[in-house]
Amino acid sequence: MPTLMGCIADDFTGATDLAGLLARSGIKVSLRIGVPETAPVDTAAFEVIALKSRTAPVAEAVADTRAALDWLKTAGATRFFWKYCSTFDSTAEGNIGPVAEALMQELGTDQTIYCPAFPENGRSIFMGNLFVGQQPLAESPMKDHPLTPMRDSNLMRLLAPQVTRPVGLADRLTVAKGAEALRDKLAALKADGVAHVVVDAVADEDLGIIADACRDMVLMTGGSAVAMPLPQLYIADGLLAADADGVTAPHLAADTVLLSGSCSVMTRAQVAAYQSTGAPSFRLDPLALAKDGPGAALDWLAAQNLKTKPLIYATADPAEVKAAQEQLGVAKAGALVEDVLAACATAARDKGARRFVVAGGETSGAVTKALGVTQLTIGAEIAPGVPWTFCQSGGHDIALTLKSGNFGAETFFADALINLETT
Repeated sequence: MPTLMGCIADDFTGATDLAGLLARSGIKVSLRIGVPETAPVDTAAFEVIALKSRTAPVAEAVADTRAALDWLKTAGATRFFWKYCSTFDSTAEGNIGPVAEALMQELGTDQTIYCPAFPENGRSIFMGNLFVGQQPLAESPMKDHPLTPMRDSNLMRLLAPQVTRPVGLADRLTVAKGAEALRDKLAALKADGVAHVVVDAVADEDLGIIADACRDMVLMTGGSAVAMPLPQLYIADGLLAADADGVTAPHLAADTVLLSGSCSVMTRAQVAAYQSTGAPSFRLDPLALAKDGPGAALDWLAAQNLKTKPLIYATADPAEVKAAQEQLGVAKAGALVEDVLAACATAARDKGARRFVVAGGETSGAVTKALGVTQLTIGAEIAPGVPWTFCQSGGHDIALTLKSGNFGAETFFADALINLETT
């Protein structure tokens, strides 16, 4: 099928989040891990390319995104979506703004929108300010994110230092008037030279209005939720035929491993809830890894019966994370954990694991690359924005879920395994 929309995500959990929401429509969605090395063949109407660029140097992030764009153009895409985290994870230097401007330049467009709202997961934007639940972003746990601490809630102020052209706002009062009013507002802003428009959204119906108003834009940017209405709009426009073929999950052995590198508040609660079930678990300490290497973790894993669904985690509270970063440096502390979790994933696969639950964006990138996964089929959602995916690794069919740190209920790990059993 020719590709209609090409999507680029700045991390692997974000890519599965987007792919899962698009797949709710029944339209086939293909998720590629990294830019494919081969020319597009047998592509889906919606192609999603997962990059690991959220915290990469700006030049590297832009170069990787341009390469992804070129592949998607070759696949036939005429509309594009740049997906980043619903908490707008980015520093003053980038990468959200620089990547968006690079895409705009390549696509020859002079305006795009920014809408990371995801009301179903508690992310909303009002008067340009991003909220996590009832907390402004800068007062939420994201203020202590180890890589992209978010110390301002205003998206215009966050975006302005990252871009070279003016930033504006289409607020909720405009969105509430409907798609035509929003289109008029965007046109007025464009006439004033405003290239980057933050759009408010506080409820699911706002997302439908925004998608309707922006459906003909060559480039949209945001969180996954604002893209969710697009398939049905494209069907209504006659650009797509409904294709509701379901995904049949392969029969897989029960051997399972859970790997958690996220230190978000929700993932800490999820780790604690899973440990309370009596499942075996092993904690990774970056300081111990720096001193002694990964041997203890790999030895522990080798001794486990994978049918007991063991958990290996580096999840810790902000004080512990900061202490490790102060001694090792932010990059080294993170790399140590990612490398060991990736090594544990391949060791578990070679030991017979066929079901993998992975928490954390950086961890998901490291694990997926270690497993040699290049393409995933999107399956059933476990929680909003978190689907099971099916792929091959080392010649074996496996099930893999990649969870953004803050997504899912406290019982997510157990929920994921139950969901797969009933799919």
